[in-house]
Amino acid sequence: MKIAFFPGCMVDMIYPEIGIAAVNVLERLGCDLELPEKQVCCAQGLINSGYVKEMVPAAKMIIDAYDSPEYDVIVSLTGSCMNAIINDYPIVFADEPEYLKRTEELAKRCYEFTDYIVNQLGVTDVGATFNDTVTYHKSCHVTRLLGISEPPLQLLYNVRGLEYREMEHADRCCGFGGTFSFKQPEIAGEVVYEKCRTIIETGANVVCGADVPCLLNIKGALGRMRSDGRLDRDIRVMHIAQILDSRG
Repeated sequence: MKIAFFPGCMVDMIYPEIGIAAVNVLERLGCDLELPEKQVCCAQGLINSGYVKEMVPAAKMIIDAYDSPEYDVIVSLTGSCMNAIINDYPIVFADEPEYLKRTEELAKRCYEFTDYIVNQLGVTDVGATFNDTVTYHKSCHVTRLLGISEPPLQLLYNVRGLEYREMEHADRCCGFGGTFSFKQPEIAGEVVYEKCRTIIETGANVVCGADVPCLLNIKGALGRMRSDGRLDRDIRVMHIAQILDSRG
């Protein structure tokens, strides 16, 4: 089974350790991964802002890079990027039959990281050990737009030493919302602080998620709360791949 790995820009440029952890997990499960040399940004930020025509060149590069017969599946670490390919690209290519068809065929082979492990490989225990208390942020793109709710939790429940603590309103938005946090910073700020308060109330030492932009936003907000005295302890922010890669 040859996998085309789709880390997403934030993993590629800011959090490479998340990508390394995910590759470790998948390789232990017998997967053969490759990062297409010509992969680029999926350009979801452009379409989120209404620049549909402007994102076409980048979207075509993604299709050209990943739509290859040598790849059996495409596995993404970021639900928002995967959602862009599956749900936004058909809109982008509505007037380009060739790329629309290729997009629709590619979408059938696209999987989010945890969904692929549980529902395609049939694995719910990856042999991880993580001795700490953990809560999980159910991001909008993974949970609602992609409809993936159980796989991340099934994997966390089977991590040895991990004590899971559900936060209140776990599926509420963290406030990032692609370009929303840039366009409406005051509203986005209040949303992420509400999310942080529910994280803090669990008493967990770690908050994890499956969507990297959310984790970036939450980490920044928790850091600001720690600096200004609204939070009296450190809470680690981790991608679920890092927990699944842990061996104690």
